[in-house]
Amino acid sequence: MKVEKIAFEKTNSFSDFFLNYVNENDKLKAFYNHFPTLQNFEKQIAEKQQTFTEQARQVLVKSLTHQYQSISLTDAENQNLQSLQNKSTFTITTGHQLNIFTGPLYFIYKVVTVINACKTLKEKFPAYDFVPVYWMASEDHDYEEIKSFRLYNQKYSWNTQQQGAVGRFHLNDLKKLLPEIPGEIGVFKDAYTKANTLSEAVRLYMHQLFGKDGLLVLDGDDKALKQSLIPVIEDDVIKQTTKKLVDKSNQDLKTVGYEAPIQGRDINFFYLKDNIRERIESNNKQYKVLNTKIEFTEDEMRLEIAQHPERFSPNVLLRPVYQEILLPNLAYCGGPAELVYWLELKEIFKHHQVTYPILLPRCFAMIINQPTARNIEKLQLDTEEIFLEKNYLYNHFILKNNRNEILLTQQRQAAQPIFEAIKKQALQTDQTLNRMVEAEYRKWEKSLEKIEQKLLRAEKRKQQEAIHQIEAIKQHLFPNGSLQERVDNFLNFYQQDNQFIEKLKAVFNPFDYRMHILYQ
Repeated sequence: MKVEKIAFEKTNSFSDFFLNYVNENDKLKAFYNHFPTLQNFEKQIAEKQQTFTEQARQVLVKSLTHQYQSISLTDAENQNLQSLQNKSTFTITTGHQLNIFTGPLYFIYKVVTVINACKTLKEKFPAYDFVPVYWMASEDHDYEEIKSFRLYNQKYSWNTQQQGAVGRFHLNDLKKLLPEIPGEIGVFKDAYTKANTLSEAVRLYMHQLFGKDGLLVLDGDDKALKQSLIPVIEDDVIKQTTKKLVDKSNQDLKTVGYEAPIQGRDINFFYLKDNIRERIESNNKQYKVLNTKIEFTEDEMRLEIAQHPERFSPNVLLRPVYQEILLPNLAYCGGPAELVYWLELKEIFKHHQVTYPILLPRCFAMIINQPTARNIEKLQLDTEEIFLEKNYLYNHFILKNNRNEILLTQQRQAAQPIFEAIKKQALQTDQTLNRMVEAEYRKWEKSLEKIEQKLLRAEKRKQQEAIHQIEAIKQHLFPNGSLQERVDNFLNFYQQDNQFIEKLKAVFNPFDYRMHILYQ
């Protein structure tokens, strides 16, 4: 693949909040620990090594071994699993929802980013080992967000009446969707037909796609792992500390000009049991699970936490803490929305004495196939121009390529001194004529604008073929007006080239914070 890179700012696709983080804006430095440069990982290693215990490593390896018991590990998976027992081994982690067929393309980008980051870190720090980890959001209950994916401009959806944590969903209804999917889907067909639950299926196809890279998939919906979370559950549910901490951070962010995307609740855990995952609310030391008849006194709640921590599922504010308690993790790799909300969490980590990870932006990419590339070259469009808003790009192209003058700039410049002379003469005759002359000048300017618009529309008609080509380029690269990576599924490219993932690994630089433009 030919690779070109452009600054995030040139894409018009990211919030100022995210851009300011990537550009190390001084206002945000208090809200994270180390910026993701290779040099800073040495400091992060030293800090994590001091706080992550041998016992935590043993719990992690035992649970991972259990979770992979039905899978024949690759050499790389087995080596990484065993390596996690060593105090010189660390992880780089990304997380994502369990979207069917992996969902939007950027999920694959996240995984490739952590794989390449581990390779780069090994080259930089050969005395240590680095394991890529994918944290499954198996406890998420937002089925609407995972049930669909887009392939070849067609939306495919999984229809089921199941409720609760999506990782626990059985796959009978999903199997009915398989015959509708075009092209080769063997990896997914095997996973969805052999596994019993969605979590098991995701681990199976991630093993098929990335097992040779040593990627390990971790499911936090695990009773043994939840034992480590008991102090955090008690602190949040009983003492309700989290909201105070995040409210303070959000106010500090607001003070320096940023609006926090996530607000804390009094209790930031869901109650997770069978097919329910519902919020917990308290009133005068009485605890109720919403939309159920389940209630607890304070003593009963303490006992429930101690005996059944697996029934408590952290929300978006405390899931990161759970992850970092379990893993010898150095960095979390995420997208722009994720990294922004992580900036709210530093004080929560400090409160629980958990090392705050480096926030590593995932790799961002746009894939341009050969027909689209030919059209771009034919129209002589610069890469940055592709990211312009569609109507603005049309006008920009017409103005740049038409042979006739459309903008009446010279006429404006010529007329301005004439009107100034008229105004001067009018003022000498009658002071009250000043407003009338200025009003007439504004009318004249509006008339010129109308003429320009008509000239532009006429030129568009003359260049209709080029306009259609631009529209096709925009639709291919920005389906539904969004970045390609946020809409299209990776099968759009993998079915045409089974080396697609390998090619991404070859070109993605996890420490180059620019948009990758990839020409097939």
